[in-house]
Amino acid sequence: MPINPDSRLDQLWNEYSLAFNDFDDLTLARWLAQTLGQLDGRIWRLSHPLMGAYRLAAQLAHKRQVWLKRLATPPAAYAEAPCCRAPLLPLITRDVREAGLLCQHCNETLVPFEDIPAELRTELEAWALLYAPVHAVAHWEDNQRKSAGNYDRAYEEAAKEAEQLLATLGTKIMPKFLDIYAAAVWEDQDECLSVQPEDIEL
Repeated sequence: MPINPDSRLDQLWNEYSLAFNDFDDLTLARWLAQTLGQLDGRIWRLSHPLMGAYRLAAQLAHKRQVWLKRLATPPAAYAEAPCCRAPLLPLITRDVREAGLLCQHCNETLVPFEDIPAELRTELEAWALLYAPVHAVAHWEDNQRKSAGNYDRAYEEAAKEAEQLLATLGTKIMPKFLDIYAAAVWEDQDECLSVQPEDIEL
């Protein structure tokens, strides 16, 4: 979750994470296992408060190697992640073609893109190919901005298109992940295009 330790938002998340520092390993493991039970069977926005809390606790647990200590049993629906042996809870981002499915616990690639089941992979690839040029508008060079005529308008149009594409990901593609995983998470914002979770209507 924290990317830039100097940003005010990341400082706030670091402050939130302090609540879990007082948990001993057993308490942390039990909290995670119980929360996984609540997450089971649903698709979650990354911005959901419960997911935010879970990610903070999960990343602390990863640092402490809590899952390797087998202090609590996660719900049976969750397979073991090959990257860190924590319960398998994938995150899908706009970079899915390059990054694959990401682990909520260690932030590593949980499932490489080529290992995603074929039907889902085809659908994700088609979506990602549509999304890439939309996102790229936020990173246009000066000559591209000038050739667009009105860059502010192009940026606004890209943001609106990103909102629609992210909504498509959340409503049309993500539910199919429940055929494979106990639960899954999708990134519901694009900070480069100033698209916030509240902008995406499902």
